[in-house]
Amino acid sequence: MGLRHFTHADGAEFTARARESKDLHHPWLFPPDSQAAYFAYAGRLIEDRTKAGFLVCEKEADGALAGFININNIVEGGFLCGALGYGAFAHAAGRGLMREGLDLLVRYAFGPMRLHRLEINVQPGNAASIALARACGFHLEGFSPRMLFIDGAWRDHQRWAKISDRATSR
Repeated sequence: MGLRHFTHADGAEFTARARESKDLHHPWLFPPDSQAAYFAYAGRLIEDRTKAGFLVCEKEADGALAGFININNIVEGGFLCGALGYGAFAHAAGRGLMREGLDLLVRYAFGPMRLHRLEINVQPGNAASIALARACGFHLEGFSPRMLFIDGAWRDHQRWAKISDRATSR
């Protein structure tokens, strides 16, 4: 597996994979499935300093997109934290590829990005996402009622977190 930053050139493959994966993603997440929506989405991840977007790519499949992981709400200063959002594409689901990708992302976030804490907020019924968080060493910290507005309603979330093992100062 490999990780690389989003680019505008990835739009066609990303949106095709998102359309193929609607049944897998619903009702948990809604990645962009049109070129216009992708360009707006990728643009935010590319240009906004409080976000970093990564594509999970299969090395042995000529870099085919297996999924995506975003670090949102990056806070610097004394907090050094980011909130993760992710999704696998249907052809890659259940193959361990997102676990590899998330492990790579955690190393990058705690290494070159110098973050201290990563959080994953997941709806309690999303068993696959909870299993991924747990498998990558995230720990359940709490419950946030009506935390995010998704698919027309405020949804409860569990808060999972992982903290860097190293001391960081900026």
